[in-house]
Amino acid sequence: MADHWFKARTKPFHYGADPANWKGWAAVLGFIALLLSFSLILLPWQHGDATAPAAWQIAVWAGLVCVATVAFIALCRAKSDGQWVWRWGK
Repeated sequence: MADHWFKARTKPFHYGADPANWKGWAAVLGFIALLLSFSLILLPWQHGDATAPAAWQIAVWAGLVCVATVAFIALCRAKSDGQWVWRWGK
């Protein structure tokens, strides 16, 4: 029996998958923690500081977010129990 972390959505007008067990929820929380760490490290925020992050910080942050998002979607598709298709309403 395969170990599926995500379940394909079956509701009308939906696409993708939802977490099906604790491993799926752990993956989602890990992804959120990863994005938060990218933001805290590369886009420092200081109270009362009017300076914006440098352009290289924003570019590196955006690149890392894109790579992490693509990797997370690939993980979700690989660990999903069904095919991801757009579900039309009745």
